[in-house]
Formats: sequence, structure tokens, C-alpha cells
Amino acid sequence: MKNLRLLHCYPLMLLFIFSCKTTKIETKTLPEITVKPENILPPIYNPSTTKPWDLIHTKLDVKFDWQKQYLFGQATLDLKPHFQPKSFLYLDARGMTINWVKVISGKDTAATNYKYENDSLFITFNKSFSKDEKVTLCIDYISKPNELKDIESGEAIKSDKGLYFINPDGKTPNKPTQIWTQGETQANSVWFPTIDVPNQKTTEEINITVDNKYKTLSNGVLVKSFANSDSTRTDCWKLDKPHAPYLFMMAIGEFALVKDQWRGKEVNYYVEPKYEKVAKKIFGNTPEMLEFFSNKLGVEYAWPKYSQVVARDYVSGAMENTSATLHGSFLQRDERELLDETNEEVISHELFHQWFGDLVTIESWANLPLNESFATYGEYLWDEYKYGRETADAALLNGLNLYLQEAKGKQENLIRFNYENRNNMFDRHSYEKGGTVLHMLRKYVGDDAFFASLKKYLNDNAYKNVEIHQLRLAFEEVTGEDLNWFFNQWFLSKGHPVLDYNYEWNELTKTATVNIQQFQDLNTTPLYKIPMQVDLYFKDSIRREQIILDKHIQKFTFNCAVKPMVINVDAEKNITCTKTDHHSAEEWKVLYEKGKLFLDRYEALNGLKDFEASSVGATVFKSALDDKNEAIRVFAIEHCDKLSKDPIIENKLISLIQNDPISAVRTAAIYKFGELYDDKKNIEVIKKATLDSSFNVLEAAIDYLISKSPEDAMMMVKAFEKEEHPQLKRIIAYCYSKVGSDNQFEYMLQHFKSVSGGQAYTATQNFSGFVSKCRDLKNISSGINAINEKAINAEEWFVRLASVQAFVQIHGELTKLKTIAENEKNINDATSITLMQDQIESNINSLKKNEKNELLIKIYKGENE
Repeated sequence: MKNLRLLHCYPLMLLFIFSCKTTKIETKTLPEITVKPENILPPIYNPSTTKPWDLIHTKLDVKFDWQKQYLFGQATLDLKPHFQPKSFLYLDARGMTINWVKVISGKDTAATNYKYENDSLFITFNKSFSKDEKVTLCIDYISKPNELKDIESGEAIKSDKGLYFINPDGKTPNKPTQIWTQGETQANSVWFPTIDVPNQKTTEEINITVDNKYKTLSNGVLVKSFANSDSTRTDCWKLDKPHAPYLFMMAIGEFALVKDQWRGKEVNYYVEPKYEKVAKKIFGNTPEMLEFFSNKLGVEYAWPKYSQVVARDYVSGAMENTSATLHGSFLQRDERELLDETNEEVISHELFHQWFGDLVTIESWANLPLNESFATYGEYLWDEYKYGRETADAALLNGLNLYLQEAKGKQENLIRFNYENRNNMFDRHSYEKGGTVLHMLRKYVGDDAFFASLKKYLNDNAYKNVEIHQLRLAFEEVTGEDLNWFFNQWFLSKGHPVLDYNYEWNELTKTATVNIQQFQDLNTTPLYKIPMQVDLYFKDSIRREQIILDKHIQKFTFNCAVKPMVINVDAEKNITCTKTDHHSAEEWKVLYEKGKLFLDRYEALNGLKDFEASSVGATVFKSALDDKNEAIRVFAIEHCDKLSKDPIIENKLISLIQNDPISAVRTAAIYKFGELYDDKKNIEVIKKATLDSSFNVLEAAIDYLISKSPEDAMMMVKAFEKEEHPQLKRIIAYCYSKVGSDNQFEYMLQHFKSVSGGQAYTATQNFSGFVSKCRDLKNISSGINAINEKAINAEEWFVRLASVQAFVQIHGELTKLKTIAENEKNINDATSITLMQDQIESNINSLKKNEKNELLIKIYKGENE
């Protein structure tokens, strides 16, 4: 704003200067300057939205036309000017038909002037309202989400239609009929008029009218429900505490409702009926999470209930709608599937949002890490409490690696106002990097100060909107320390430290020296100030030293009676960085054996990869196969290649396949066994693994058999053909796609037709791989038709993409078959193949021509180019 003010004043300053001059001004010809357009474009800056009006209360009455996929609604909005008097109002209302707009004053209603265009409803009043005057509007409208041009929103949110009808005509087999909403970032204005920005907050009522067979869910509590004369029912949901419009939600379907409770509040789980008995195994830790987070933060869960619902064809992973989280269907797993994955981190992530995001909400999308980094760190806190620091640190390391992988392609400030699309904020920076930064902040200030600061931040800003500085100020008030240095380098700058550690021992002076260099590009990335701990390991003790790294090249020297066995820099393993640590094999071995943390052992094992074949490395890797932490065991399995000739390794892998309690370890052992050993003497070991309760282990075993003994793979999966479990069907389809033949065509066709939603991409890949192996031209033709039919009817963009990819694969295989037919003078087959290839080309062109998804359009244009 300062620059803008100066720019506005500048002409007045010039006028004053020139009017005061009395001497003659000489004019000179200035050299001509060529200015390129790109050099004068202002930088992108996305500020918080200005608030001419404040939402106070939102009441919605909604009902649906399932066939047309319309919502018929009336929205009653209470608003008041934020400060300056106002006589007009803009509302966001995307893709609607507006029937009328009225102003309500007491018992009187009066139509008011409005104009609706460009997804904005412009309303003019016959008077100007002051900041102390409330205005009540009633808007009658029709929401038509499927008539909007949908977009590919980003990595985390795949669509912005706002309102979704799932299988509305009930014609898709094995798929429920549902309605659900997705508001983040600014998509709820598709189904109700509002001021659709994060720095508005409003209380709400939603009256949902549906057929009696459906259950409904929304924010707040169900205050009443009544039957209507037309076999419908109206459920009335109310939330009397303010929250942001993007957190409004509805879910409608034939759900099974499983009830739980916490401190007298309802804690409910809405699932498909076949998952009713297992719902508490999926969500059952939720009450304990509520208790833990409330106690840990010192701020009790604020909302009147907490519900979780699972929806089909969801466009994101999960969404923290206030008091009513919506999850994708991947969360629904039976008891056998839960052996491999619980996705409990998703449950804890969304619940932590009820404090960070819902209770305290960002004022702009540029501040998204205040939502997502905290929710990601909530996963760590829950794992640490429930399963121990080792488990939490393993997940934190995985998150750090995800960020570092993304950082190879882009590096951004955590808090960034220069995004081109607000949905680009939902990336590994806002989630995983931010989580690691919060962990660093915790380790720097200490647990007591960290959680006292969070408590202050939440209490001071409850039901309000925030930016990053409010978090900093809360920490500064609690700690008494100016923390601009920390926030500037970690939240308001891009990149991360690139560190190099070297070590020296001086026997004469009895000093150990650590040399540390920061190698990051200092033109774009800060020279970091990094407080850290250094542990010096001796035979019977560990000595901790505190250092502050704040120079490009820095030496730290410690007096020691004897040479340390190893020096462990960043002993808490909490710095968000990449690093090169120049330890010897013996030093890594000491760190593995004596290190106190999971990350000590993990880094030691990673450092020993270069020494794996040495006696020291071999000893440690063999030991790591029995490590108490499953992530270490998996790492040791995945990097034991150089030890493959050691019979101990072969026998150990077999033992892990048969006996390890963790399915991820058994799975990794099978894959590594297949890579290292070609003999068939152990086929029986793998065949027994196909009886494992874990689907992941079964799939790994089948994959092994496909490559080592295809006839056994086929025999094993044929035994499962009558099973109805979708995971078994997927594994069978995968096997047939690799080593099947025309004999399995009918099974593959029926399986392909039955799969929908998120699993359809993999099903299309498997089916196209299978069809490419068929030699019966009638089967190939039927396969082409089935893929085209699914592509035409697919709502999911990734299914249409998979279909185009499938056509390309089959077209290429047909070219080979055509060459064979021509060489054998089989004119009929060659002609039939040509016709099929023409059909494929026509199908591809039609799909590309009719595509509306912007991401796919860009992909197809790239292909054309």
C-alpha cells in the first residue's frame, strides 16, 4: 500500500515543484528507451479480500431434482456493512438461475433490483445502510452444477462444481445414489448465493428436503425433522457458531449411521451399509483423538457434534467441513483391507482442522499453511501420542521427502501471495514442508512454550480470521522472544538449507571440530540461522552441545578427553534440509547401534548404503532386517541387493515373508526376493504367501509368480474367480492383463464394466493390457466398444484419459497383428483390423473434441503439438 500511496501522490508533488519555479526550464532531448511489455507488468499479488459487507447468518431451504441434477433453493441472508455505508451488494452465485430477490423487513417483503451476470449477483437497495443496520435478503434460485464448465483445480482438489449428484438415476450397478458438496476453495457459491471468500464468517441453518429413504448430514446439529405430504422429509440442521462459507456442507444418501460419543457430544459415522459393522474399526479412535487434541491444545473441541461421512467419487481426499468431515470412499475398508492400511492419518488430519482452519480460519488463501501445515502436524502429534515417537518420526520423514521431491521442480514461500491460481496453494509446501517447519518451531521453543503459544493463538482468534503474523505474535508473547528471524526464513522465504558436515579430531589439543557449510543458492534462498543440538558419542556416555549455525561456513570445536566415536549433528533430526554427512562406515555403525531415535538408525543405514558390501555395512544391514521399526526393516530389505549371495539374506527374506507381523514388511520381502533370486526351489514359499490375509502380500506373491511361474499364477487366481471382493477381482484382472488369453475375456469384460470411480483408471489399464493380448478379433472389437462406452459415460476425467491411453495401446498391438495377417495373406483379418483401427482413431478424436476438462484439453493439445 505504501508504494501505491506514493504513486498516487507523485503528480501532485510534480505540480507543486513546477509551480514554485521562477527560472526558465531548459528542455533536453532524452535518449529513447524501449520498454518491453513483460517488463512493465506488475507482479502477481493476491491480497485478502476487501470486506464491504459482513455475513451474519445464512439460512438455506433446499430440495432436489435428481434427474436434472438441479437444486431448488431459497437463501435467506443476514448481512451488515463492514464499516462504510453501502447501498449495493455483490454476491457470488455461480451457474445459477435467479428467480427473484427480496428484502425482508419485519413482516414485510419487497422485491429489489438485481442484475445477474458473470457468476455474480449485483443487488441495489433503495437506501444506504450503515454499519449498525442489518439487511435481510431472500433469494430464490436454481443451482445447475453440471451446466458449469468444470476445471482441474489442483493436486488436492480435482473439481470445483461444488455440488455433486452421484448415480442420480440409480442405473450404475453396485454404486449408491448420493448428493454431496465440496466448498473449498470457493465452490459452495455453486449451490447457495454467498460471499464466497475465507475471511467471511456466518452462522447457518440448512433445511434439506429429501425422499424418506435418505439420510442427511450437515454442519451443526439436527434440531428437527418432519414428514411432508409427498413422501419426503425435511431435516433441519443448525450451527449457531460462525464459520467460513467454504466449510458449509451437505451429504445425502442411504447411509448406515453408526453412533459414538465424546463428553456427551454426538460422534457419528455415516458409511455405506455393508461397512456398518466395521465403521468403528475405521473411525473408532475419533473420541480418543478429540480428548487428546482438546487436552494437548488446552482448547476444548468447539463444535456441538462431530460426524464423518464417506462419499463416492469424491474429488479430494477429505474435507474438514465444520463438525462434519467428508471422506473419499478409499477410507471404507473391511477388516481384511484394514490389515494393510487404516488411513488413520487422514482422520487425525481432518479432525485437527476443526481447530486450525474451522475455529481459526485464514483470511486469505495465501495463508493456507495456517490451515494445512497445522493439520499435517496434527497427524504427527496423534502418532506420537498413540504409537510413539518412532512411528511419528517415520511419517515426518516421509513428508519431508515428499516436499523435497516437489522442491526439485519448484520452490515457493510457505506464505505466498503470488500464486497464479489459489488451488496451487494446495501442494507439498503447504502440507508437508509446513508440518516439518512447525516441528522445528516446537523443538526450538520447547513443548511447554509451543503448546502454550498454540492455546493463546486459538483463544485470541477463535471464530476469527488470521494471517501468519498473528501466529508469530502469539509465540512472541509467550516466549518473550522476537521470532521474526524464524518466521521470515521459514514461512516468508523459499527453499531450504543444503548442508554439508565434515569432522576433524586433533589428538594434540584433544578437540573435536565440526565443519558445516550452507550450499543453497543464496540469490534465492536465505542464509539460515539454525539452532541445533550436537551429540558427541563416547563409549559409555553421550554429551549434548547447543550450537547456532548462521554463517555460510562455520566451525564448532569441542574439548574432549578422548576422540568421540561419532558426532551426531542435528541430534533431534528436526531440520528441514538436505544434507551430506561425511561419516566413516564405523561411525555410521556406532550411530545405528547407539542412536536414540528412529532417524538416527535410518540415517545410519542410509549412510551405509555405500558401504553395504563391506563387513561393517553387511553386519548393520543384517541387523536392520530385525529392527524393531518396520520402516527400518523395509529400508533394509529394499537395499540389501549387494548381499544377495549371502545365504543368510535369502533365508532371512523367506523368514520375513512367512513371519513378520507387518504386512508392508512381508510385501517388501516378496518383491525383493523376486528381484534377487531366480531359482524355482522357493516357489512353494510364494504360493503359500497367496494365502496371506493381506491383499498387498497376495498381490506381491501373484506378481512374483507371474514373472517366475506364470502357470502357477494363473492357477492361483482362477481359484479366486468366484470371490466377490473387489480387491481380489483387481488382483485377478492384473494377472490376466499380464499372462491371460482370450479364454478369460468374459471375466475381464464383466469386471471392467462393473468398476467405477477411483478404481476405474486401474481397471481400464488392466483391461486394455488384456485386450492387447487377445487374438480373437471379435473379442478385441468388443473390448474396444466397452472402453469407448465407459469413456463416453465417465464423469471422472482420469477415466477418459485412461481410455485414450488404452486406445493408443490397442491400436499399436493391432498394427502388429495386421502385419502378421498381411504376411499370411489373410485379407479378411487385415481388413477387419483396419476397420478397428479406424474406429479407435474416430473414438479418440471424438473424446478429445468433446472434452471439457481443462487439464485434459491441455494434455491433448500437447499431444497434438
